[in-house]
Amino acid sequence: MLKYILRRLVLLIPTLLGITIVVFGVVNLAPGSPIEQKIQQLRFAGSADAEASGSQQGTATVSKEVLDALKKQYGFDKPVHVRYWIWLKNLARLDFGDSFTYEEPVIDVIMSKFPVSLQFGVMSLLLSYLISIPLGVWKAVKHGSRMDGATSFVLFIAYSIPSFMLAIVLIVFFAGGSFLDIFPIGGLYSDFYDEMTAGERVLDRIYHFVLPLICYTIGSYTQLTLLMKNSLMEEVKKDYIRTARAKGLGEKTVYLKHALRNALIPIVTGIGGFLSIFFAGSLILEKIFQLDGIGLLSFNSILSRDYNVIMGLVFIQALLMLIGNIISDVAYVLVDPRIDFQ
Repeated sequence: MLKYILRRLVLLIPTLLGITIVVFGVVNLAPGSPIEQKIQQLRFAGSADAEASGSQQGTATVSKEVLDALKKQYGFDKPVHVRYWIWLKNLARLDFGDSFTYEEPVIDVIMSKFPVSLQFGVMSLLLSYLISIPLGVWKAVKHGSRMDGATSFVLFIAYSIPSFMLAIVLIVFFAGGSFLDIFPIGGLYSDFYDEMTAGERVLDRIYHFVLPLICYTIGSYTQLTLLMKNSLMEEVKKDYIRTARAKGLGEKTVYLKHALRNALIPIVTGIGGFLSIFFAGSLILEKIFQLDGIGLLSFNSILSRDYNVIMGLVFIQALLMLIGNIISDVAYVLVDPRIDFQ
């Protein structure tokens, strides 16, 4: 197993290189650039100044000296492959460069948005597994009952509702829309958060997290619950479960001690994704609930052609995804020792 993990870690390097080469080429060859946007700002500022001074002649063009200075400032005075090589050398020092938009180091920009996505990512993951696994086991034990049918109906309804639509509905009904005014519309905490005690701060955070957290996790409940149920029901049909029942073991022991461990194997496939949730972000939900997280940062960076931020986000997310896949393989072995990766 150790050799397999080391081999996978070595393979991370060429995989990350391939991902970054493709993304770097795409973002640099796409129409528009930070230089063009800066030129537009300069032209707009010149036109505004001319209008304010009553002049009929605005700044319609930008001199070649200014254009050359902008290219040198943003590093566009070099070919694409040279720029990528420079970016790669800086990456070896964990330097992602400076953001064109924020004019700060990329890592500082990302880390400033990181807490929002981390909090919602971790909480949604924990809630999904803590609720879905017991519910899936219960549904498997009660398969065919009225409660099983009722819960399945509720889960399918919840799964079919888009998260952004659910967010709007929750705000209308529970956040001062046309009905109840129980929860705040958005934000992470109240205006007087700094004046609260530690306990009050925790409660205030929970109070603000309720509605967005429901929207973040609503879809994963259905998938995990039904996957857990179907996996467990498939497992109890196997011969070793019939043997356990023939020995006189109770249904609780059969389900929880013998069948559950093997039934968890399909669930383990998503465990490795817990690293990716550190950078989870939903643009629409962040806009609706006024959350300044990774999703909104990614969207704004693409619009403003902030190449360094885009590359930083892509690299970190790709690295976490690849490491998560390795963790999933390790979790397979822990759940089922019969699996042996060579």
